[in-house]
Amino acid sequence: MIYFIDIELTLEYNVFMKEQLIKIRQLLTKSGFLDKEITIYLTILELGRGTVAEISRKAGINRSTGYVILDSLASKNLVTISGKEPKQEYVALSPSNLMKYLDNQAEQHKSIAENAKELIPELISFHNVGDRPRVSFYEGLAGLEHVYEDSLTSKGDIYSTSTYEEMHDTLPRYFSTYYMRRAKKKIFINTFVANTKLGRKRKENDEVEYRDTYLIPQDKFPVPTDIEIYNNKVMIASWKEKLGIIIESEEIATTLRSVFKLALTEAKRLDKEATS
Repeated sequence: MIYFIDIELTLEYNVFMKEQLIKIRQLLTKSGFLDKEITIYLTILELGRGTVAEISRKAGINRSTGYVILDSLASKNLVTISGKEPKQEYVALSPSNLMKYLDNQAEQHKSIAENAKELIPELISFHNVGDRPRVSFYEGLAGLEHVYEDSLTSKGDIYSTSTYEEMHDTLPRYFSTYYMRRAKKKIFINTFVANTKLGRKRKENDEVEYRDTYLIPQDKFPVPTDIEIYNNKVMIASWKEKLGIIIESEEIATTLRSVFKLALTEAKRLDKEATS
């Protein structure tokens, strides 16, 4: 019996298969597979099964690299291991497992994208674009301590308003040392606070704690948060929210420093009335 082979059809089929392989490689590359990983995967699909040496040899990849890649494919559930050394073989699983793997990856990426959307506002706050103000948020008691520690980096006078009762109730151990640590650094502070028992007590320590305190009537001028202006920064401590905020902006710091200096003029007058 004589068989006739249509050479033209065979060539067309070979061209078609090469084109399909190119498309498969492109798909796997876009899906995160490395070039050698793709080569090994296509090789084991063609062989069906084989030892590491057989698969690596046909793929043109050294044996040690073949081990690593085949284990990676096994973790993706694209191949499985049969037998034990020295006769251990890797067996190609159904290509439908590739679709399951890609679907699973897509779900993971979707979940990551959704989580990223929630974090975008936080990332924006860390993004420093030119001269745009940089705003950082610090939550909890540790966050409040952090913003006060940052104030100890001041290169000049600090202008502030404070709420001693909330400060000492929230962080009693921290503020028991903070004032003297600031004084040792020779960082002078100008502040106005509510005319309360604790406010008057702190005012008595002004000289030793390197500070000028001015008492203002709490009923007329309630100030529930702490604000400190130093360097190019404005620090805000919200005791109710347990939240510390630092705004880094030369323009904003300069503006609020001027506002505070103006407010201190009135605070000095009110303090004189209260203590006379």
